[in-house]
Amino acid sequence: MTTRVRKSFGKRVRELRKQKGYSQEELADKAGLHRTYIGSIERGEQNVSIDNIDKIAKALKTPIALMFS
Repeated sequence: MTTRVRKSFGKRVRELRKQKGYSQEELADKAGLHRTYIGSIERGEQNVSIDNIDKIAKALKTPIALMFS
């Protein structure tokens, strides 16, 4: 089951990733995460930990606060 918050966060990750011109695999490599995990975040399937949000934000060179706007 996906929640509105997870879907919204996943959509934002996808937007930021595409703005940077990264594939899911490139973002995963930069963040030290698995490609399928990034895909499941973008689909709103994962309840992402704050540690992984931090890794993704750093990989995207984006402040964490902007991950939620």
